[in-house]
Amino acid sequence: MPLKFELCPGRMIGGSNPCFIIAEIGQNHQGDIEIAKKMIKMAKDCGADCAKFQKSELDHKFNKQALERPYTSKHSWGKTYGEHKRHLEFSHEQYRELQKYAKEVGIFFTASGMDEMAVEFLHGLKVPFFKVGSGDTNNFPLLEKTAKKGRPMVVSSGMQSMDTMRRVYQTVKEHNKNFTILQCTSAYPLEAEDVNLRVIAEYQKEFPDIPIGYSGHESGISISVAAVALGAKVIERHVTLDKTWKGSDHAASLEPAELTELVRSIRLVERALGTGVKTMLPCEKPCHDKLGKSIVAKVHIPKKTVLTLDMLAVKVAEPKGVPPEDIFTLVGKTLIEDTEEDESITPDVVDSYGKKAKC
Repeated sequence: MPLKFELCPGRMIGGSNPCFIIAEIGQNHQGDIEIAKKMIKMAKDCGADCAKFQKSELDHKFNKQALERPYTSKHSWGKTYGEHKRHLEFSHEQYRELQKYAKEVGIFFTASGMDEMAVEFLHGLKVPFFKVGSGDTNNFPLLEKTAKKGRPMVVSSGMQSMDTMRRVYQTVKEHNKNFTILQCTSAYPLEAEDVNLRVIAEYQKEFPDIPIGYSGHESGISISVAAVALGAKVIERHVTLDKTWKGSDHAASLEPAELTELVRSIRLVERALGTGVKTMLPCEKPCHDKLGKSIVAKVHIPKKTVLTLDMLAVKVAEPKGVPPEDIFTLVGKTLIEDTEEDESITPDVVDSYGKKAKC
């Protein structure tokens, strides 16, 4: 059974606990803190468990040349990549304001630490768990430092091989037992043929002592719901207020109505997964009473007759008699009362019914 642990205060994941749903706001807030707050409230109203952002200390994440390169994309917020990223990056004080707002709204708040200094800041902010994005999953110095902080971790696996993910598992496990790995393909938007949901099952076999989840960038909700049916214990999806807004992540994000439907569908699937124990359920009794068949006498059978198969038939009968699956058990047993043709054979008229015949 996969390990379960407390990802956020009072919120367990893994085992039979409900799937933890992360609304990834990322940088879809357009660099506007009021829009960010609206998105936090939207995530809460739609039923998500956590609103998540992306935090970078730009001079630690990028080198000087990367920040100074021209950025002419239609999604750009500046002439250089550095200007673009600075427009979208909230300050430490703004993060504290967002965290406070999330607490007021009643939703968990965290962010991906996109470099080591961002991890330090988030640790000081006392976020409930760290998210390691796919771009840092093979960044083993950052991974190890993050694991040593002692907070639960969610690790995406986009762009990685299984060999790398085995190293990731061993690296984190050495310092921190409370973590989950998410199957992820880093494409925006993601085509169905590249999702590779079967990796969830492979991760469950490779890492049986941790919960496995899914981070999706596809359009719609069907694939994410299917991931839950396959056993994903965490679902992360990008969210937006408007898919037409400037920004490369919006096309792969869910608008409020879609996020609401995703949460509803996940909770429905969780109810449908059940216990795994196959038995006739109480809800089936009316159907069984109406359609369930019983064993009846095919001919008149006198008292003390040793039953043979050609004396028995299966029909919908009143009253209910011995169930059809026991027809071969009746063969060789003795009838202790006269039974008329077409009459139900009830357990009380068969000697030693319920005892297994000796082979």
